Amino acid sequence: MKSPLQPTGRQSITGVRLRKHADYQRAYAAARKRQSASMSWFLAPQPVSSEPASPRVGLTAGKVLGKAHERNRIKRRMREVLRRHLDLLPRGFDLILHPRRVVLTLEFAKLGAEIVRILQQAGAEAARHSQASGGVVPENGRLAGPNPGKAGS
Repeated sequence: MKSPLQPTGRQSITGVRLRKHADYQRAYAAARKRQSASMSWFLAPQPVSSEPASPRVGLTAGKVLGKAHERNRIKRRMREVLRRHLDLLPRGFDLILHPRRVVLTLEFAKLGAEIVRILQQAGAEAARHSQASGGVVPENGRLAGPNPGKAGS
């Protein structure tokens, strides 16, 4: 019998997506901005709760990326790559991806390789954070790292 969440046997990122504005704002406040060739990304620990935290991912596509149909295509391409690599998302963390316009014309294999590289970096950073803090989110909610960013940000 097929699960109602996956009627075609394909995984979906519906259950792991960030949806609330407050979740995005909390993640931005708790994370540093990181850059890759075609996007920037943020990784933030989820707030501590009694239930085990599943990974969550958010995608943004502002009007600067183009018209609605172009932004939708960018998000569809990124969702498809993420769907194929859900197992690489770090548990207990929120990942937000900000694509650049180049994602629209980037070869799908290159886009996939870049997102996998980001997911691997995020997983390594999440593991470092969990080891260093014993799995506890620091009071300021920020991940420690070698490049703490600008003062006051």
